[in-house]
Amino acid sequence: MEKKEIEAPKTVHGFKIFKHDWTCMGKQYTCPGRFIEEGKLEVCGHGMHFCQTATDCFNYYSFDSRNKVAEVIAYGEVVTDGDKSCTDKLEIVREIPWEEVLRIVNTGKNCTGRCNTGNCNTGNCNTGNCNTGNWNTGNWNAGHWNTGDFNTGDFNTGNCNTGDWNTGECNAGHWNTGHCNTGNRNAGDCNTGDWNKSSFNAGCFNTVEQKIMLFNKSSDMTYREWLESDARWLLNQIPKNVVVYESDMSDEEKAEHPTYETTGGYIKVMEESECGQLWWNDLPDDKKAVIKSLPNFDAGIFEQCTGIKIN
Repeated sequence: MEKKEIEAPKTVHGFKIFKHDWTCMGKQYTCPGRFIEEGKLEVCGHGMHFCQTATDCFNYYSFDSRNKVAEVIAYGEVVTDGDKSCTDKLEIVREIPWEEVLRIVNTGKNCTGRCNTGNCNTGNCNTGNCNTGNWNTGNWNAGHWNTGDFNTGDFNTGNCNTGDWNTGECNAGHWNTGHCNTGNRNAGDCNTGDWNKSSFNAGCFNTVEQKIMLFNKSSDMTYREWLESDARWLLNQIPKNVVVYESDMSDEEKAEHPTYETTGGYIKVMEESECGQLWWNDLPDDKKAVIKSLPNFDAGIFEQCTGIKIN
């Protein structure tokens, strides 16, 4: 506790919070109004208490908009202990609207929390922007104590984490130093297991990348190799929509899409298997060969997974 200081009688400006009915510690107040209490002053003991900064008031009261916040002046004896003061003579000058309270307790803009130096925060004590959590130095966090951005977890120094204590990015697990992990305590990337030093593992305690299953069989390909493969690149080119030109439209389609007269057609949203089959039928043979050269390629399994029938 800091040393108590008794100040000579003078006016001291401050802030005080009351319940919705203008009572505090069982005493009824009015706004505006002047009030006097007899007896020896003692912080947290006797006297009418207030804080000299608005932010300090919320160290003792919940940040509740149903409460009344007032600007006050102590015009009698004042005793101060730390961030709290009490007096024997108190004037309630005016009620402070909550919209103004938010501006007073935040140095940032458009904040609904308190003690924010950033902007657009609904949490508290944020130095970043657009946070709904507390104590974030990053931006757009829904968690707490994040120094990164876009985190919904807590204690992250990376970005886009939904877990906690991650120093990497895009982790859904916890304590990861890598990226894109859904497991925990991984130093590698893209792991769904735990305690992996390498990347793309579904298991635990791995130091090297594992081979993946292809077409229900073991293969010699790692997931990293699959990500970098030409086959994967080709399959990602399957369109989701196709343009149907006016000359190919049926009467029913023209009735459903009358704007075809100005656009020359319409965009048809197709089932994934239908799109895939049309794409495959037009794919050059050398590109088809790339896909069919995948380890363990099985036309039946390929059709089950993609809807594409290999002729």
